[in-house]
Amino acid sequence: MPRTTSHPVTRRALVGLAGAATAGLLLAGCSSPGGSGGAPSGDYTAAPKDLKASITYALWDQTQVKAIQANLAGFKKEYPNISVNVDVTPYDTYFTKLQTEASSNTMPDLFWLNGPNFQLYADNGKVEPITGEIKAGAIDPKNYPSALVDLYTANGVHYGVPKDFDTIGLWYNKALFAKAGVAVPTSDWTWDDLTTAATTISSKLKGQGIYGVAAGMDGQTTYYDTIFQAGGNVISADGKKSEYASDATKKGIVFWRDLIASKGSPSVKQLTDTPADQWFVSGKAAMLIGGDWGRSEIAAAPIAKDVQVAPLPKGEQKATVIHGVSNVVAAGSRNKQAAQALQVYLASKAAQQQQGDMGAVIPAFNGTQDSFAKSMPGVDLQVFLDELAYAKPLPVSKNTAAWNALEAKYLPGVFAGTSPVDSTLEQLQTEMTAALAKG
Repeated sequence: MPRTTSHPVTRRALVGLAGAATAGLLLAGCSSPGGSGGAPSGDYTAAPKDLKASITYALWDQTQVKAIQANLAGFKKEYPNISVNVDVTPYDTYFTKLQTEASSNTMPDLFWLNGPNFQLYADNGKVEPITGEIKAGAIDPKNYPSALVDLYTANGVHYGVPKDFDTIGLWYNKALFAKAGVAVPTSDWTWDDLTTAATTISSKLKGQGIYGVAAGMDGQTTYYDTIFQAGGNVISADGKKSEYASDATKKGIVFWRDLIASKGSPSVKQLTDTPADQWFVSGKAAMLIGGDWGRSEIAAAPIAKDVQVAPLPKGEQKATVIHGVSNVVAAGSRNKQAAQALQVYLASKAAQQQQGDMGAVIPAFNGTQDSFAKSMPGVDLQVFLDELAYAKPLPVSKNTAAWNALEAKYLPGVFAGTSPVDSTLEQLQTEMTAALAKG
C-alpha cells in the first residue's frame, strides 16, 4: 500500500510489509540500543562553529536532493568544517538497508524516518531523543503541527523533528461534473453528497467508461479518514487494542463498501489493476480522494486546466489523516554533535521556507507553507493546509507492519462485498489486538 510508483514515495506512510517485519527481527536482535550499551540520553550541547566532522544524511527521494543541497549550502556557511554526504537510497530498499545498518550499529548520522517505522527504531534505542535540543531552545515542538509532533513522540519523549506533511483532499474534474450536469463539490459536502454525485456521474457517463470517484483503497487516503470522520479509531488511545469492531469504525469501513457497490467507484479489482490516480489523470474518474503529493502529476496532465480541489466530505465530523517524514539522529552516531547541528538547522524556519519555496514539499514549520498553496495557480491548494485544524495522526505502533498485513488480508473482501462486515471486522480486531500485544 505505498504511494504508487508514478510518484516519489517521499512522505507516503506505509512500507513494504515483509521489509518492516524483518526490521523488527533485526532490531530485536541488536546487542545494545544505539550501540552505547543503554538507552539514548538525549544530551545536547550546541556545536561550536569551528567543529570539524564528516557526517552522512540518508534519505530516499532523489527529487528532493536539489532543495536539500540548497539547505546544505546555508548550513555550510554556519559550519564550514562539517562536511555532509547525502546518501540517497530508493524507497523500495531504503528500510532494508537501514535495518542492516541498525543491526551492525553503522547507521547514518542523520536520516529520514516515517511514522510506521518510528516506534520500532525508537523503542530499540536506535534514535536519539531531541530532549536536549528542546530544553536548550534549539527546537520548539510548537513550531510544527501537533499531530506530527505526536507521531514522533514515544512514552512522552520527543525523537523526530517533522520536516514535511501530507493531508488528504478531494480532487475533482470540473469538466466531467459539467458534462454530467452535477454541481461541483463544496466545503460543506457530506458523505451523502459525495455518494450521490459519484453515482450520478457514473450513471450518466457510463457509456464513456467514466466513474464518479476513485480512491487508493489504502488506509492513509481512504478508510482511516472515514473511520476518523465517523468518530471511530483504528487503535485504542492506550495503543493496546484494535477498535475495528466498534460501531463507529464499522461505519467508516461500510462507507467504502457501499460506495463501490453503488457503482460510484471502480471495483476493488479495477482499482488494483489501475491505480486511482491514473483513473483521474486519464479523465476516467471525476473525483480523486488523494493527497497533496498528487499536485505534480495532476498539474502535468492534460486535465490540469479542469482540476480543482475541495476538503474531504465529512461524516459525523471533519477529519483527515496527516503524515510526514521526520529527521532523526542515530543514537550510535560517532559525530552526534555535528548531526544534531544539521538536525537543528534543517528544522529552522529559514531552511523549511527554502524547501517550500523550491516546491520540494509542504514544509512542516508553521507559517512556511504559503508557497505550496500558490504553486498551482487557480487551484485551491490551501485546502490541504486548512485541514491541519482537524487532522488526525496516521495510526501506527511499534509493529505497524504486522497489523497492516492483517488489514490487507481482511479488508479487500469487505470492500468488495464478498466478506461479511461484522464477523470479518471482529476477526480483524481480535488478530490485530493480539499483534499489538506482541509489539
